[in-house]
Amino acid sequence: MILFPAIDLKEGQCVRLYKGDMNKATVFNNSPAEQAKIFVDEGAEWIHVVDLDGAFAGKPANVEAVKNIIKSAGVKIQLGGGIRNIETIDNWLQQGISRIILGTVAVKNPELVREACKKFPGKIAVGIDARDGFVATEGWAEKSSLSVVELAKKFEGAGVSAIIYTDISKDGAMQGADFEGTRKLAECVKIPVILSGGISSVSDLKKARKLPLQGVISGRAIYEKAFTVREAIEILK
Repeated sequence: MILFPAIDLKEGQCVRLYKGDMNKATVFNNSPAEQAKIFVDEGAEWIHVVDLDGAFAGKPANVEAVKNIIKSAGVKIQLGGGIRNIETIDNWLQQGISRIILGTVAVKNPELVREACKKFPGKIAVGIDARDGFVATEGWAEKSSLSVVELAKKFEGAGVSAIIYTDISKDGAMQGADFEGTRKLAECVKIPVILSGGISSVSDLKKARKLPLQGVISGRAIYEKAFTVREAIEILK
């Protein structure tokens, strides 16, 4: 099982939100590139990066910060936030991103996800962010009428490399993850699932390890030293 330490970008800084609220952002590092290097030095083989401003704007916003992370990290990076067309996907992959996460566009234009999977095999993940069991879009600002499982099933057989599932009510709250919702999703689809949001302790990591997952994303718990990247990697092995 893979650990994906998280870097969320807001105005060029490395932040964590509380329950998806852009007005409740804590800055953890002014240099995202430096933060990426810290994760790599601790053994991270992947880094999860989200352009928060881009998610709200509908187009990439923290371009320089992402480019600096790519240069600094030298490991695989998965990137989401504001990626809504084939040209943007192609551009980021050429810049050195290993996997693109499509969120809002997966709800609003599922055909684009299928097209991207064909054009860039193994390089496309779908980000499903949920509030009360229903998919949220536009940087978590809007709630749709689609359930998490309904959306995931749309992409069975399309070539999606992973589904990244986040329960927004858990994200950044340090109160544990949605283990039951994640288990249900993982058991309902053949696409590998990555758990995101709410991992807050070694105990949570051990619970996650028992689920049929590809990996776990963790942000605030690492920044607040609930465990180190190295410890988390060992636990998830």
